[in-house]
Amino acid sequence: MNRSTRRLGRAAPGIGALLLAATLLAGCQVSDIGNVGEAHLAPVPSALALKIDRMGMDARSPIMLRIFKEEDSLEVWKRDKAGQYKLLKTYDICAWSGELGPKKKEGDRQAPEGFYTVSRGQMNPNSSYHLSFDLGFPNRFDRSLGRTGSHLMVHGDCSSRGCYAMEDDAIEEIYALAREAFMGGQQAFQVQAFPFRMTPENMAKHANSEHLAFWEMLKEGSDHFEVTGVAPKVDVCNQRYVFNASASGSFNPSAACPSYTVDPGVEKLVAAKKASDLEKRATVIAKVQMQEQREERWAEREAAIAGFFNRARSDDAPAPAGEDAATATGAATATASGTVPVPRVSPPKPAVSSTAVASTSAPAQTAPAQTAPVASTSVATVPSPSAVDAETPVASTAAPDAAAPLGYAAEDDDAGFFNSVAKSSRGLFRQAGKLFN
Repeated sequence: MNRSTRRLGRAAPGIGALLLAATLLAGCQVSDIGNVGEAHLAPVPSALALKIDRMGMDARSPIMLRIFKEEDSLEVWKRDKAGQYKLLKTYDICAWSGELGPKKKEGDRQAPEGFYTVSRGQMNPNSSYHLSFDLGFPNRFDRSLGRTGSHLMVHGDCSSRGCYAMEDDAIEEIYALAREAFMGGQQAFQVQAFPFRMTPENMAKHANSEHLAFWEMLKEGSDHFEVTGVAPKVDVCNQRYVFNASASGSFNPSAACPSYTVDPGVEKLVAAKKASDLEKRATVIAKVQMQEQREERWAEREAAIAGFFNRARSDDAPAPAGEDAATATGAATATASGTVPVPRVSPPKPAVSSTAVASTSAPAQTAPAQTAPVASTSVATVPSPSAVDAETPVASTAAPDAAAPLGYAAEDDDAGFFNSVAKSSRGLFRQAGKLFN
């Protein structure tokens, strides 16, 4: 809402309400009620005038503007003495409303995109937004599609409802440059409003947008400017923009395009740039897709690894009390990919009785009936096998009983257990390694 509307709203509530509704629908409304200041007469700053001279430009040579929404940039290009446009200065856009994409209807609060022409009559020194100029929306292309809207401006005051708003100092400089160009004989200057810089990277970034076909058309106009260094001639036919075209007939925005030609040299340059940019765009898209696929594969791999170790921890949990040992052991060795070896529990060592000793040991020697007495002070008596106390346990040296349960030999219990644990761990890490690889 502009300043004069707010004043009228306080003075007459009914009229103010009507004006408020109209303003909200119309976008960045302007007013001829406010006091006329001197801002529109401010000269081009001396530093900028010096830069114009250094760049080989006349102070009153034609200008052209380029707007990039996503980068919040407004560029002023000025024609040099050789007839080529060069970038004079880039200004920050303080605010623009809506999203990337064209303006379609009154009240959607979208800032326009397309090719617009600003004449002297569209300059407004009395704007409620410090200074402003009307972009001329809707143009012939917009009208051919039934698009509606009004008062779409570039202005100061850093407030936007469908406009491109600048800081006051910036709009003063832009306004002064336009004023000098009009005084130098330029009838109108072109404004190219883009969603973003039309690079292969940005086109790839927004390749899935519903506005892609429209932006491809805008890019063609951008390419014409970039390969020629001259603001392109813009026509509209068959509801599309046509650039630098010459035709015997007239261009009707809503009718089929007449037979037309484009300068072969320009056409060749534009075609070469288009082919190069499409190739670069395809490369960027392919890289993005590869990166997305890598991220998906890595996410799947992480999930598989996490699941593997979760199952391994579950398998290592102690069996419930009273569960059969063999069942618990079998459950502990099951995994999703097969079986993982884990150490078996050694069977309990059987108690050695006197009968077992007798049956597995060598026959006892029969002591001689008469033995000579031996002095007890010099030689220790070594008991014979038969003298071994029958109740003393004796480790058997004979082969293990074939009927005994399988397990580790008694003397190898500790070593066998740790070897089995090591083998089991190696198996776990080998399977985890396969997942990582």
